[in-house]
Amino acid sequence: MIRRLFLEHPRAVGEGYFAHMGTALGFAGTLLGAGLACGVHALVPALCERTASRAIARLHDRMVVHRSRQPVAGGAAPVTARS
Repeated sequence: MIRRLFLEHPRAVGEGYFAHMGTALGFAGTLLGAGLACGVHALVPALCERTASRAIARLHDRMVVHRSRQPVAGGAAPVTARS
């Protein structure tokens, strides 16, 4: 159970537990900032017009475009963007 909860997914994406934690926390911080920018934009439409969309594009680039494709243990298919 511990392995499934804490280790399988990080290994599936080619990271250790702490590396995956750092990556995920980095994404969380970026998304929180983008969410705050959306809130500011909702109140004052002239502000933060492209802040959230640029953040999402950067995250997509990091997560999908430049992800290193590594086979999952057991010779399964490479990791996809949904992992």
